[in-house]
Amino acid sequence: MKYLTILQDYDKVKTMELKEHENLVKTSTPLRHHQPRIWYVKWASSLILISAMILTTNDLYPYNMFLQFLGVTGWLWVAVMWNDRSLIILNSVALAIFANGMVAYILKLSQ
Repeated sequence: MKYLTILQDYDKVKTMELKEHENLVKTSTPLRHHQPRIWYVKWASSLILISAMILTTNDLYPYNMFLQFLGVTGWLWVAVMWNDRSLIILNSVALAIFANGMVAYILKLSQ
């Protein structure tokens, strides 16, 4: 018999019996009432990144890059709070790329 142990409210552990067709691994992100600050940063960062994509498709350089930098920074903070290594790596690399682009743009302006 398969059993799934899940953490509820960060202090209560619940064990439930799984039916044959159910997956042993059930994952979900924390809910808003569990981690409200992370929830708001995650959604704000997502909306910022969507706005930056719209700016990119309308060729509004460098505003798109600055917005993407802000959105990726928010997602990097969320990834660190969640201790999600794949998101940490992805957003760290994206942050470095956008920082490089911003420095290049600022240096180009100063010439």
